[in-house]
Amino acid sequence: MGSKLPGSHTIDVESSTSVTSQVWEQILAEIRAKSYTTEDIFAVNLAFEEAFTNAVKHGNKMDPKKHVQIDYFVDTEKVEIWITDEGQGFDPSKIPDPRSGKNLYKPEGRGLLLIRSYMDVVEYNRKGNSLRMVRYKEKPTLKISTEVRKV
Repeated sequence: MGSKLPGSHTIDVESSTSVTSQVWEQILAEIRAKSYTTEDIFAVNLAFEEAFTNAVKHGNKMDPKKHVQIDYFVDTEKVEIWITDEGQGFDPSKIPDPRSGKNLYKPEGRGLLLIRSYMDVVEYNRKGNSLRMVRYKEKPTLKISTEVRKV
């Protein structure tokens, strides 16, 4: 997370999928306090679980000595979450579209597709080991890009 915004939080956890629900409960409490819809809660939860699982499994390679950092910010307009692992990163544009041809029966790429489908903004850092996701409560009138973009 670039700058520490008032109301933002940082959680550093062990690289284990077993801590996903604990972290989600913290974020969920803030989302509920800001009166987000059930649809928004579902979308952010799905994207968060996919991104966190990817960070643990693919980024940190299930190494229990590594950590995942979650930075999040919730206000009345948006939910913004950054997930950073200690892995070598990847190029999201190289992940094949799981909806086409021979990729239909391959397991990879489905989580990224779900994240892009449910979040309004999806960006990766240059290294590819940090993901920023944003879900707006009120959808802006301008078209929000859900394309993967390196920042």
